[in-house]
Amino acid sequence: MFLEPGAETIQRCARCGATWPEHEPSAECRDCGGLLEVVHPHPGVGVDSLVARFAARSWTHPGIEASGVWRYRELVMPRMTGAVSQPEGNTPLLLREAVRAYAGVVELRLKHEGHNPTGSFKDRGMTVALTQAKRIGARAVACASTGNTAASLAAYAAHAGIPALVLVPRGRIALGKLTQALAYGARTLLVDGDFDACLRLAREASRELGVYLVNSINPWRIEGQKTIVLELLQQLGWDAPEWIAFPAGNLGNCAAFGKALREAHALGLIARVPRLAAVQAAGAAPFAASFATGFTSRTRVQAETVASAIRIGDPASWDRAVRAIVETRGVVTAVTDDEILDAKAVIDASGVGCEPASAASVAGVRQLRARETIGKKDRVIAVLTGHVLKDPDTVLAYHGGGVPGAARANAAVEIPAELGAVERVLRGSA
Repeated sequence: MFLEPGAETIQRCARCGATWPEHEPSAECRDCGGLLEVVHPHPGVGVDSLVARFAARSWTHPGIEASGVWRYRELVMPRMTGAVSQPEGNTPLLLREAVRAYAGVVELRLKHEGHNPTGSFKDRGMTVALTQAKRIGARAVACASTGNTAASLAAYAAHAGIPALVLVPRGRIALGKLTQALAYGARTLLVDGDFDACLRLAREASRELGVYLVNSINPWRIEGQKTIVLELLQQLGWDAPEWIAFPAGNLGNCAAFGKALREAHALGLIARVPRLAAVQAAGAAPFAASFATGFTSRTRVQAETVASAIRIGDPASWDRAVRAIVETRGVVTAVTDDEILDAKAVIDASGVGCEPASAASVAGVRQLRARETIGKKDRVIAVLTGHVLKDPDTVLAYHGGGVPGAARANAAVEIPAELGAVERVLRGSA
């Protein structure tokens, strides 16, 4: 779990157990190709002292003290130097009566990661990955992406002054995300293939061309993404909820959340471990299919869903995610695109707003509540992973008549330039 206090952080292969130094640049084990996991020394202080340290670091302070990631640096990168930070994190826990009623859960809160600098949770992992890239002297950084990772990498690489290469599936990336990658200056490659093809190519580039890969298979990305859970636990006074629900695509968050809970419990920060609910889109649900068989085999699919951020058919963090689900007595489920868009419309209309993939978490909570897997009085945190403006085309299609059966559509109304027309609309709304 942790090394002895004062030891140096290592990277350990989850497959063969080989260990590598903290500054090893490969995201994969050089012996067997397995994924690496970062193992830190124990902070060397008791739980009360650790809680006090975290509480003393505030967004009102300058520099890294303002970061909701580096606040937990003893558990993220104890020997951190020169953090590449915007800052990120400090995202809210929101209560919305309409969303709570829709899901059928008395106490449902939304952890909105769309409040990060580039509009998604990816910034939490990217601040740590780019800090590591600087520490190892990376010549360039690269990622495969459905959009959010590309946007985040482009922004943080620009901040770090490191050339960035992003590989995205041509014609299958939301407009808001593509424009971010271009605006922040990343060399953007439109690949004739899906995300899984992009990731294969990015991994080859990392091995053969020496660029530093920062997809979620990178163990330092996982360290940053752990802080979503650490922060929400701190916001709850370290009184853990019964459930944490989240969208599941490449499974990096599933792996990160499991690691965060494992470590928080071992340190005594929480008395019990919440259950994880990983929610996939039905058209991209290999993990849910495998869960249904008790993870007896690994499933791969040709992914297709309106939720582009989780449109992934061969998730890279599979083994780490399986461990997280098993250890937390978690569940994996799948929701249809209609269910995702319906939940998104409810979330959006509550004044919160999110991209389609984010809404999978609330759709999943609603489904699991209907099945009585989640109890009506269970305390549930649903993670929203991205901002509503990440995918404006889907919003316009839903409300503009482009989605059949869109029961909650809010169509724009064309009127002549007359006060009476405004009055008629107001009367109709009333």
